[in-house]
Amino acid sequence: MIHQITADHLTIEHIGEIIESNSKLELSEDAKQRIKRCRSYLDKKISSNGEPIYGVTTGFGSLCNVSIGKDQLSKLQINLIKSHACGTGERVPNVIVKIMLLLKIQSLSYGYSGCKLDTVQRLISFFNNDIYPVVYKQGSLGASGDLVPLAHLCLPLVGLGEVEYQGRIINGAEILRKKRWKPIELASKEGLALLNGTQNMSAFAVWSLLQAQRLSDWADKIAAMSLDAYDGRIEPFIHAVHAVRPHQGQIETAKRMRELLEGSQILNNVKAHVQDPYSFRCVPQVHGSVKDTIRYVKSVIDIEINSATDNPTVCPDEDLVISAGNFHGEPIALPIDFLSIAMSELANISERRIYRLVSGTRGLPNFLVANPGVNSGFMITQYTAASVVSLNKSLAMPSSVDSIPSCQDQEDHVSMGANAAIKLYKVIKNTERVLAIELFNAAQALDFRLPLRSSAQICNIHAEYRKVVPFILNDELMYPYIEKSIEFLRTPVCGGSSIKHCL
Repeated sequence: MIHQITADHLTIEHIGEIIESNSKLELSEDAKQRIKRCRSYLDKKISSNGEPIYGVTTGFGSLCNVSIGKDQLSKLQINLIKSHACGTGERVPNVIVKIMLLLKIQSLSYGYSGCKLDTVQRLISFFNNDIYPVVYKQGSLGASGDLVPLAHLCLPLVGLGEVEYQGRIINGAEILRKKRWKPIELASKEGLALLNGTQNMSAFAVWSLLQAQRLSDWADKIAAMSLDAYDGRIEPFIHAVHAVRPHQGQIETAKRMRELLEGSQILNNVKAHVQDPYSFRCVPQVHGSVKDTIRYVKSVIDIEINSATDNPTVCPDEDLVISAGNFHGEPIALPIDFLSIAMSELANISERRIYRLVSGTRGLPNFLVANPGVNSGFMITQYTAASVVSLNKSLAMPSSVDSIPSCQDQEDHVSMGANAAIKLYKVIKNTERVLAIELFNAAQALDFRLPLRSSAQICNIHAEYRKVVPFILNDELMYPYIEKSIEFLRTPVCGGSSIKHCL
């Protein structure tokens, strides 16, 4: 499949489809003309204008007052990429690197950055040939954009750095030789156009939103199974309750729970209790708030990935080259932190339901085994979930409340959005683990309700799950089943697919 890069709106869902289908990219004719026009304008501006232009004919950051001769403009850009490649820590996963490439190409294609056409085409060649520049997670302040990770992303354009290609790590010069490509000769401003921008933060955010939507959907399904397994009540999900407090996510969740549990024999059985704990009764309020948060964060990231975020901004129509702050990560750092908090809460309430299922109440055996004592059953699955939830709580501390000035105080307020994005990635993975453990427990508990049956939808999920994870009769190794449960949440069955190969 071919995805054409245009000025049309690029949605987060479309990015997921491009990655999932391994689509190839190509520039539209309009995008090519935008890129050429901007570059041509900038070249003329440099040759005809004696005034210094930040990052084009000057140094960078606090060196903005140092003028650079025309004979050194190309070297200035190469030196920029070399000096800014100071990443450390773990590698950014390949799928996020691929999204970074896509977002960088999209941003440059608008014709406000001054890149040459061959530079953008080379980035497309990396994407289309599954060449993944080696990028490190740590190093970005999320201020002048993602300088450090984007420097690593772009080093191979000039034959430097490293890439992963066909499962091997090779240096930038070697991949150029293999493909018989010449190193890109960077023109004035190009290094800055490549390194400024929010594509690292945005790529993590796009990936996280795709996973958050998937996990939010699964959270409702799993909570419905847990509710029936715990012999819960349907009254807290009746529409009249939510019509008087009409938050969109709350109403959607209540409706979804009613639909998932429709026709359940267990639900329609006479109840001995008049009320359920909050972790069941307040699913619409908690899961619904998460849905509303995802919706809000998505609206912000949607704007960001359809924007030009490097600096200076080149505006041919206005005959302006303006040094400003579109690279600053604050507009997305705050929402990224917000999403971490929301997803942490989704795991938090899930762990509480796990605790209830193993507590030996509502007619369920202690720790969900027929012979507790000699068997510990599911006792320690709750411990594991509690440990992961506790870690999530520490990761949910906002990064965006911090700022450490840099560049001799020229960059005196930074967003720390990249750190927020890294933490969000971890929270998403942890939340998936907790939901998988809840499913493991809920399916076990539901079997103890036989011969009464749950709804058709829940029974279908349960039956599919039982194809990969069995009922636990006596103690056995549990960690492989937790891993299988995580994998189950990533499969197409029961609607669980969302760029599943990328996790």
